[in-house]
Amino acid sequence: MQHFIVPIIIVILLFLVSSLKVVREYERVVVFRLGRLIGEKGPGLILVIPLVDRVVRISLRVVTMDVPSQEVITRDNVTTNVNAVVYYRVVDANKAIVNIEDYRFATAQLAQTTLRSVTGQAELDELLSEREKLNQLIQKILDEATDPWGIKVTAVEIKDVGIPELLQKAISRQATAERERRAIIVQAEGEKEAAEKLAEAAGILHSQEGGFYVRLLRSIPEIVSQQGSVLAFPLPMELRHIMPQLKEKNEE
Repeated sequence: MQHFIVPIIIVILLFLVSSLKVVREYERVVVFRLGRLIGEKGPGLILVIPLVDRVVRISLRVVTMDVPSQEVITRDNVTTNVNAVVYYRVVDANKAIVNIEDYRFATAQLAQTTLRSVTGQAELDELLSEREKLNQLIQKILDEATDPWGIKVTAVEIKDVGIPELLQKAISRQATAERERRAIIVQAEGEKEAAEKLAEAAGILHSQEGGFYVRLLRSIPEIVSQQGSVLAFPLPMELRHIMPQLKEKNEE
């Protein structure tokens, strides 16, 4: 009888050991009993029935998925290459196992097609300057599509937009022309403001008799202080009314 007790104890111990599972904090275990879904368990120590229960471990941590470069024709008929990175995590382990065969592969394929679709509807300028809006649109589409799979897309980032070399040169020329245009506009606005100030100053000087002559006298020291300068001393404008009278007196 004792010869049977020891093997039975060993079988019982092996049964107990195989029935105990340790689930980490960032994991969940989906249990199937004879093919029927029991539910998710964990974290911590759980008990399953060997040979009856089948367990599938699912990580709840955020997954970083790199979307390969996709060749895209934008709305303004520019061929470019776009790649991105998608961050997602499992929020419902039961759905991730039951509703989809391979949620990782399915999410990767959906991300590629969504990236091509969204960027193909945008113009090149939007891809370069409004990436945040496109990121949010792609994230919204992916999140809605993967919700039945128990997946939550937390973020999408377009990493790089490949532009053909000829188009890069054209964009560079356009940017240079735009900077030159802005410089000309700024210079013209400065000249306009200077002209307005000069006209205002001239009006103030003209309103006072002898104002131009006084301003001229104040400018003479500045001109003379420059070495090798030639001083041209004009007569004040007020003398134009006196000159005809002096000429008539001289003729008399």
